[in-house]
Amino acid sequence: MANSSSLALLPPPSSSHLNTQFALRSSLFSSPLHININNNNNGFSFRPIKPRSPVPVLSLQQRPSKATVVTGQSWNASVLNSKTPVLVEFYASWCGPCQMVHRVIDEIAAEYAGKVKCYVLNADKDPRITEEYDIKAVPIVVLFKNGEKCESVVGTMPKEFYVAAIERVLSSSSS
Repeated sequence: MANSSSLALLPPPSSSHLNTQFALRSSLFSSPLHININNNNNGFSFRPIKPRSPVPVLSLQQRPSKATVVTGQSWNASVLNSKTPVLVEFYASWCGPCQMVHRVIDEIAAEYAGKVKCYVLNADKDPRITEEYDIKAVPIVVLFKNGEKCESVVGTMPKEFYVAAIERVLSSSSS
C-alpha cells in the first residue's frame, strides 16, 4: 500500500541554477522544513522553518461593543418586554458582512442611546430565536416595538437604511 503523503523533489530545469531552495510542508513532518539543494556536490540540508506568529483577528466577541449581547435566556426581558423600541442584529461569528453591519449598529447604538435599545444575537448559538422569527440568512437587523417585530433590514446596507427603519419605528411609537 502506497503512502498518500509522498514527496518528489525534481532537479532544477537548467544547470544555471546551482543552488535550489524548497519550502516543504507535508504531513510527514511535524513542522515545515526548508530544504537547500546544492547541485555542485549533490548535497542537501534541512532546517526547520520558523513558524510565523498568528495574525490576530478581531471578532465581534473580542472588541467592545455599544450593542449588548442578547441570548435566548434574556430575550423576553430584553426584547419582548421592553417599553423602548429594540433593534436586534442577528449575526454569525463566521460572517464577514456581519462584522461590517456590526460597526454600523455600534454607531447607531451610540447615536440613539435612550431612544432605541440595540442588541446583537448570535444566530448559531440561539437557533430557537432564529427559527421563531424565520431568520434564514445573516446579517439581518430586526426592529421590535412593544414586543412585536415591525421592521427588518436584510443584508449589508448603508447606515441610512437602518436609520430610516429606526425613524419609522420611532414615529409610529409616538402616535
